[in-house]
Amino acid sequence: TVGAGRIGTAVLRRLKPFDVKLHYTDRHRLPDEIEKELGVTFHQTAAEMLPICDVVTINAPLHPETENLFNEAMIGKMKRGAYLVNTARGKICNRDAIARALESGQLAGYAGDVWFPQPAPKNHPWRSMPHHGMTPHISGSSLSAQARYAAGTREILECWFEGRPIREEYLIVSGGKLAGAGAHSYSAGDATRGSEEAAHFKT
Repeated sequence: TVGAGRIGTAVLRRLKPFDVKLHYTDRHRLPDEIEKELGVTFHQTAAEMLPICDVVTINAPLHPETENLFNEAMIGKMKRGAYLVNTARGKICNRDAIARALESGQLAGYAGDVWFPQPAPKNHPWRSMPHHGMTPHISGSSLSAQARYAAGTREILECWFEGRPIREEYLIVSGGKLAGAGAHSYSAGDATRGSEEAAHFKT
């Protein structure tokens, strides 16, 4: 997994019973006890990890460090015939590089539920590229997820109106700067360029 935060670590836990060799890369290394419990191998960079993996799953946020991370060069470091799963953010993968890698056989398959831009234009190459499994990004629409969102939003608003500090895990920006979970997970900058392409969807 590229990214081993809350979601990436949950993915590793779910994969462990399948007797696979687990590898991960992240800005922050997991504690020793978790690495031992899961039997995972840490790599400093994605480029270092990719050549040994048959399946790579992306579980990282989109920010300047991850924008277009899986471009032609990075995909070229993967095993020929490997699979790539992206349920994080569409823009972490270069749209055209993914399509070309599937057409050439560099990637055996691509699966994901995230697109860039969203909604995807009718001519988006991921709609017609070979060997893909794409769905809408709807995992957050489960009843349990909606209940969590509602409870979290309520807590944030109550803290704001009562002048209490917002929990670190809910905090992304404070005073115009990254803070809390945001400072831990993101790098400063803009990763939204190109989103105006979504307007093509309407034509």
